[in-house]
Amino acid sequence: MSPQQKFWTVMGAVLALLVVASLIGWVLARRARSDGAREVVANLNARIGAWWWMVAILCVCFLLGRVATLVLFALASFFALREFLTLTPTRRGDHLPLVLCFYLAIPLQYWLIGIDWYGLFAICIPVYGFLLLPAVTALGGDTESFLERTTKIQWGLMLTVYCISYAPALLLLHVPGYEGQNLLLLLYLLLVVQISDVLQYVFGKLFGRHKLAPSVSPSKTVEGLLGGGLSAVAVGAGLWWITPFSLWGSAGMSLLIVVAGFLGGLALSAVKRSLGAKDWGQMIEGHGGMLDRLDSVSFAAPVFFHVVRYTLM
Repeated sequence: MSPQQKFWTVMGAVLALLVVASLIGWVLARRARSDGAREVVANLNARIGAWWWMVAILCVCFLLGRVATLVLFALASFFALREFLTLTPTRRGDHLPLVLCFYLAIPLQYWLIGIDWYGLFAICIPVYGFLLLPAVTALGGDTESFLERTTKIQWGLMLTVYCISYAPALLLLHVPGYEGQNLLLLLYLLLVVQISDVLQYVFGKLFGRHKLAPSVSPSKTVEGLLGGGLSAVAVGAGLWWITPFSLWGSAGMSLLIVVAGFLGGLALSAVKRSLGAKDWGQMIEGHGGMLDRLDSVSFAAPVFFHVVRYTLM
């Protein structure tokens, strides 16, 4: 089966699930009687609608290829960084470092991926960026909460640009016998991450009894993590045929993605709670902001990338 056939087979299954979900949402909307029920159903339908858009964007990227994928993720990093910094207010002395983050670091990071320069891509932000930003901030002369401000900018850049960029960086990998199929590896990562998030939410709502970290994320439960996480691992294992892994290798990689994604969602939920916010933004109806959709990806993508690189290359 060619890479194109594999992609459209998977997307056909995803689209079929979305059609079924849309029909269920329509039926539930007609049957909802109380205000609470209507609110829950409206939120569900908004999430389903957002998923239609996300799947459509993935299809466009696959059709247009590598450059379109890099542009898409660069824009995602831009909006995610803006959301992060909007919730963590900055001072006038931070303006120049922020300009460098948005208009130098983001395009440079994705350009390095585009030209396959792994050595510099892997160290540019965490070494040169982290050294440059505090120095530029210091030149502004504002020492008020200096350590807190610079750390906040550095961590925002790390999460929303450096870590997220590891998803399209999967296109850099040259896995023997898997040439020309790296977009399928990216699709695999995104599907396992997002399916894990959805199923953890569903299992938590249906069977959740024991809160995992109630002060950080009240919706996360032990039952949700185990039921949703293991179900996502099973889905990931079933997708082994679009990856360079064996069945059990795919199951192991899926487990790695699920665990890393869960930790990412939990860590960024803690940041939101510390700032008194429920969502990072309102960019995606029913899903909050861009970073609400990519919080799990920010942790899962770099871990997945390096495990694949050091085990298969």
